[in-house]
Formats: sequence, structure tokens, C-alpha cells
Amino acid sequence: MKSEKEQSKQHVKIPIKNIKIHQPNQVEHYKPRDQIYVRKVKGFFQALRRKMNFFFLTLFAVLPWLQYNGNQAILFDIVEQRFTLWGLTLWPQDLTLLAWLFILSAFLLFFVTTFLGRVWCGYLCPQTVWTFIFIWFEEKIEGTANQRKKLDSQKLDVNKFWRKTLKHTCWLFFSLLTALTFVGYFVPVQAVFLDFFTFNSSFAIAATVWFFALCTYGNAGWMREIMCLHMCPYARFQSAMFDKDTYTVSYDANRGENRGARSRKQDPKELGLGDCIDCNLCVQVCPTGIDIRNGLQYECINCGACVDACDGVMERMKYDKGLIRYTTEHELEGKKVHLIRSKLLGYAAVLLIMSSLLILEIVNRVPVSLDIIRDRTELAKENFNGEIENVYTLKILNKSQTDNRYRLSVIGIENTQWHGEQEVFVKAASVRTLPMSISVDPYELGGAYMSDISFVLELISDEDEVKLEKESRFFNKR
Repeated sequence: MKSEKEQSKQHVKIPIKNIKIHQPNQVEHYKPRDQIYVRKVKGFFQALRRKMNFFFLTLFAVLPWLQYNGNQAILFDIVEQRFTLWGLTLWPQDLTLLAWLFILSAFLLFFVTTFLGRVWCGYLCPQTVWTFIFIWFEEKIEGTANQRKKLDSQKLDVNKFWRKTLKHTCWLFFSLLTALTFVGYFVPVQAVFLDFFTFNSSFAIAATVWFFALCTYGNAGWMREIMCLHMCPYARFQSAMFDKDTYTVSYDANRGENRGARSRKQDPKELGLGDCIDCNLCVQVCPTGIDIRNGLQYECINCGACVDACDGVMERMKYDKGLIRYTTEHELEGKKVHLIRSKLLGYAAVLLIMSSLLILEIVNRVPVSLDIIRDRTELAKENFNGEIENVYTLKILNKSQTDNRYRLSVIGIENTQWHGEQEVFVKAASVRTLPMSISVDPYELGGAYMSDISFVLELISDEDEVKLEKESRFFNKR
């Protein structure tokens, strides 16, 4: 008999046919992703998500149809270069307001992410909302996740053909309605729908509608989690905003491990098991197909589907809920959670400051602007009365939602003569171009070649007092 030490030194002979030798010139084909069949789950967070989705989807569909003073209440008219928000009309000169609004939105997202993780992705992101809507169509037409998977594995027959055709028809029709509504924020919505369905749309409008419809169909119907995993930049930099006190969907490994199946009557402690029965429901309901038990992953969109699925299992097993829950890293480690911390206070301070600046900008916004364009061909000329005359073109922009009448005058030089209209009528949210000239006796100029003047624009109204001054120059003949 050989000793165990001698036996361990003997080489194990493996048949050559069982050895796989890598060929350097062998082409490895790309393996496409496995399709994710999201299983339907009920629970508190999914009910909350559906209600929020329904509310904001309804808001998205209804807002462009609302009217204010006989006009579309919200219209971002790129052609006319004006944005209408109820009683507020923004022009290119007001882009600072939009800049403040975008910066404010960004810091609000940073604040929420630091506190609650990627709840934007799970509850409000259009990609997630439309994906769940398309999954709803799948469930109604093709059945449950297992039924859909079985249907896809079958050969094409009458049943599969009509179900697939109906599903994609619903997807395309819903995508088309989405695109029409979206375009209706930039072009009058009534004209968009009427012209499109009567085949009177311009090529640009029709092409834009179909472009966004196909993008919606492709993103929510086919790409789905690919957008979240590979194309969304937010998934990449979100970890920079997380800390150990950020609330994220997490698995309590201390309580759940070791995993293993068991009956309801068996005591897991006697079996050496934790509370996780390894049912994999948390994976089956995840829209990005990850296993939350592997720890925090950038693919997680914090939708809470796995929380509801696991709570349902825990309830049936008569265990405490919360094996998977919204929690923090410090809480899982048994440490104190700091809700108020420096990073959160910093974002809150920035939000407060920027909100104040935005409100201040809106309050101090003058609802009219005046642009002065001098005659480029001749700085100054002498008219038949022997006076020095300068020619200008005034552009009056009425930023308000009401028609207004304005009075014009000039200050800076005494005894000037105004040639042109001094009281002008400007329609709401429109521009009035006014050619005019100013003449003055050469003695009033005192021999100066250039004099500073200001044009004054005053609103003629019994209610509001609006006065605007704009500097310019008056030139003398050499």
C-alpha cells in the first residue's frame, strides 16, 4: 500500500478528448443579451410608482392642451424664438432665466440622489415610465412573464402571430401619441394633431413626429435596460453623490445568509439558514435583471420592485419584513444614521440661494425691451432746416401677454426734435420695428462731435408703471 503522501504526488491522467485547447485564430462570436421577462409584483412601492407614473403621464398629456388668455398656456416656440409659460413669455434675451432653472433642477437632482439614491430613475424617469407602460401592454396581450417566455420559444403560429402583431401595434400607436404630444409643446398642439391625421403636416413636422415615435418605440420596447446600463450618464456618476447614509435598496446579508429552501414549518436556525429562502423573486421582478443580493450595483434604479417581492415572501413565510429594504450602509452595519450631514446641507444651501436668485430675477424682470440700431450708412447729416440729424431704428419687444401702448422720448440733449411716431402700439408677445430720427440745432451740441443720449420707453397705462431707459449716442458733423 502506498502512503497518502506518495499518492498525492502521482499525476492525474485526463483524456485528451476532454481538454479544450484555445485556438488563437478562432473567432469568438458576440453573445447578445438575454431578454429580461419582468415578473409582475404587487406591493406598497409598486402602487406608489404606478400612481406617480399615472399622475405625471396625465400631466404630460394634458398640459399642452391648456389655454391661457386664448393662447396655448405652455408653448416653446423655437421658430418664433419665444417660450410661453402661462402669463410669462421668455425670449432669447431671457435665457438667463432658463439657465437658472436648469441649474436649479440639477442641484435638486443631486440633493434627492444624496438623500434617497436613484429614486428619479425608479419613479420619474421617462425611460422607466414608458418601459413599464410597454410591459403592461405585454402582460395584457401575451400574459405573465412565464407565458411570454414560453410564447417566444414557440414557433410562429396563428396565436403567436396575432398576439405579437397586436402588441407591436399598441406600442407603435402609443409611441405615436407620445411623439405628437411632445411635438405639441413646440408647435401649437391642435394644429399638430389635426394636420397629422388629415395628412396636411409639413415635411419637417411629420418627420419630427415619426422620429420621436420610433425613438420611443425602440427605447421602451426593445432597448429598455440597455438605456439605463450603457447609455444613461446618470448611472455612471451617481456613485459620486452616494455616501454611507444614502437610502438605497439593499439586501440585509447578516439576516438573510445563509440562503436555502425550507418549508414554512421548519426553523431556519436549526437548519443553519438565514431568512432568505433563495426563491429568486427579487431577480425576476427587477427591470434591469440584477440580483440585489450581490450588493449595491450601478444598474439598480431604486424602483423598489424587489422590496415588494421580498416582503410578500417574508409575509407568507411569517418572517419579519425588510430583508430587502430602503436602508443605508451605516444602518446595515449597525451604526447610527446621520440624516443631516454636510453634503446634504451644502446642496440645500445652494438650492435655497439659487431659488432666491431665480425668484428675484423673475420679480425684477422688465416686461418690455428696447433695442436701438443706428443708421450704418451715415452717422450724421444736416437737414434742410440746418439741424444735425441722426437716424435710428427702434425695436420694441412686448414680453407681456397683453397688448400695450408705449410712449417714446429722448433725454441728454436739450430742444431735440423727434421725427416719427412717439406713441406706438405693440401686440402681446411681439416685436414692433420703428424707424425714426432725431434732429437738434448745432448750437445745442456745443461743438462736441459725440453726445450721450438715452431713449426712454414708458408704458401708457393707468395700472402699471413701466419705464425703461436705453443709452445711445448722437453724432455731430465734422
